[in-house]
Amino acid sequence: MDITTVILEEHAEQRRLFAMLQEIGDSDLTALQAVWQRLRDLLEAHAEAEERVFYPELLKSGKGAADADSAEDETEDAIEDHNDIRDAAAAVAAEDLGNAAWFDALAELDEANGDHMAEEERQGLADMRVNFSLQQRHDLAIAFMSFMNRHRDGVTPVDKDPEAYVAEGGDVTKSAKD
Repeated sequence: MDITTVILEEHAEQRRLFAMLQEIGDSDLTALQAVWQRLRDLLEAHAEAEERVFYPELLKSGKGAADADSAEDETEDAIEDHNDIRDAAAAVAAEDLGNAAWFDALAELDEANGDHMAEEERQGLADMRVNFSLQQRHDLAIAFMSFMNRHRDGVTPVDKDPEAYVAEGGDVTKSAKD
């Protein structure tokens, strides 16, 4: 097991759920609600797991990959993205399920999440594959999946201050926004 593979698999699941919501359309609100709730829970738990398990370790030993100058840059940008994704998910939830505004908000969430995943795959995951041993990546995968399985019904979304998060080495308790 490798955390970079685990995260890629979760990204694939997120993409699949977004596609499923598009395919359902407004024809079956019960199915739409069920898939939306699963996606929202997954997005919330996934971001929190990355913030508790992946990014603190990347800050310690990462070097920066692709178009990121450093692990700090990768991480600060990812935390900003997670905040944007949380805000976009809240905007979807604020609309009436299945109406045009709901689907417009969903498209904005899909775009924010897709941009984040592409950047994370190009930067943070690549950085970890190059600068961490297989054993380290295995241990992180276990911790990540343990968190995800304890939080299958999501977590309470909490924005983090990206600069404080990096300054505190990924300590989510010190970087939560009031």
